[in-house]
Amino acid sequence: MKVASDWLARSMDMLRGGSAKKAESTTNRSMDQRASLRRGQEALPPRMLRRLMDDLQAASSEQLSEVEAAKHAQAIMQWYATASDAHRQELWQLMCEQFGPDAQRIQAARQQLEQAQDAAEMTQAEIALRKSLVSARTRLLQRFSVPEGGMRFLIDMRAQLLGLPKSDKRFVALDAELEHLFTNWFDVAFLELRKLTWDSPASLLEKLIEYEAVHDIRSWADLKNRVDSDRRCYGFFHPKLPHEPLIFVEVALVDKMSDAIAPLLDEHGARADLSKATTAIFYSISNTQSGLRGVSFGDSLIKRVVDDLLAEFPKLRHFATLSPIPGFRQWLLKQGDAVLAQWPAKQQAAMGKALGGTAPVQAAQLLQACENLQQWSTHHVLRKAIMACAAHYLVKGMDKGRPLDPVARFHLGNGARVERINWAADVSSKGIKQSLGLMVNYLYDLKRLDRHRASLAQGKVPASKEVEAWLKE
Repeated sequence: MKVASDWLARSMDMLRGGSAKKAESTTNRSMDQRASLRRGQEALPPRMLRRLMDDLQAASSEQLSEVEAAKHAQAIMQWYATASDAHRQELWQLMCEQFGPDAQRIQAARQQLEQAQDAAEMTQAEIALRKSLVSARTRLLQRFSVPEGGMRFLIDMRAQLLGLPKSDKRFVALDAELEHLFTNWFDVAFLELRKLTWDSPASLLEKLIEYEAVHDIRSWADLKNRVDSDRRCYGFFHPKLPHEPLIFVEVALVDKMSDAIAPLLDEHGARADLSKATTAIFYSISNTQSGLRGVSFGDSLIKRVVDDLLAEFPKLRHFATLSPIPGFRQWLLKQGDAVLAQWPAKQQAAMGKALGGTAPVQAAQLLQACENLQQWSTHHVLRKAIMACAAHYLVKGMDKGRPLDPVARFHLGNGARVERINWAADVSSKGIKQSLGLMVNYLYDLKRLDRHRASLAQGKVPASKEVEAWLKE
């Protein structure tokens, strides 16, 4: 009876096509198996899989010319444009399973390199190894970049890959290959720096509004203010994407280091006198392509912009940012108790009194009190506490040798230093939510960039004496 009941259960399960075990088995089937027979919830029918496989093989073929192979790549792109997410994922799976590197060829080339007896043999072995590492998937992705819209297709595809849950590891190889190719294709040597002005094409200005990631552009008047005569806006462009910037930076030319964002965004504010401008403030840097994550060209953008500004305004002496601190509030909520516990008893008692309680003070209490932070005077004990915590976060907050805050990580990695923390610098709802209204100036001292990078590599964040003084409060 036991055997009969097991057989009956398996038969019913096959008819329903729905048990967890069945779902698992269909999910794990290779593309070779699925091209012959469709099962369960598999999205693409075998005929479509075989057709995609034929086009993919033709697009990656070494025997076909670039032009002929690109036609097959174009056919796949046209299919992809209307495909469902499930269908697209099965295409990705095909690319991962069927077009990877030839392990035997790599092993043979590696052995040849290890057994080389002289320089000539070593050179030939190295060439063979390099060629063996170029997989059919590499050629396939290169062929996709050839037809019109191909680069846009690849960037968008990687953005979709990056949008999957981190636990989904099925397409890691495809993502890694795309990132490697993008790193080469979007090298700064191939990028064009353009100044964007009010006279730029309207379609391009619309891209600035769409992609602005730091301070939302609220209107055309707001945008006009950001590209006005006392402002500069620059973007990096790639020949394959000539009508939209990959990254852009907004710059204000002023006579001193800015300590608040509102005056810079004020559409009705007076224009700065460019003859008195000594400081360039980078107040917004926006990456526009999520599919290019991991490809670094922001540091090169800043360097190129500095050179352009100095050519136009030789009197400029200081180059700094006015930057948000997006991770500060969450860090304070999670790690603040440990930081506050290290402070002297006298200071804790003063904070406890200001909060209407006693020591020890909890970070949650401090955050709750911040509803009234704009009313705190310069010497208010809670204001000093927030500033000291921010200094700790920016200077001491590290993870595996890298600054915790993403904006700090970018600018410090480019050789800047933490110059000044500004109170109530961004009192917008976003500014309060992210960083309790604080903003920070990162200073680009052109003579000390390499020294600052070296210091950071040793685990020490470069900071001014003013910021370091907050660590002693």
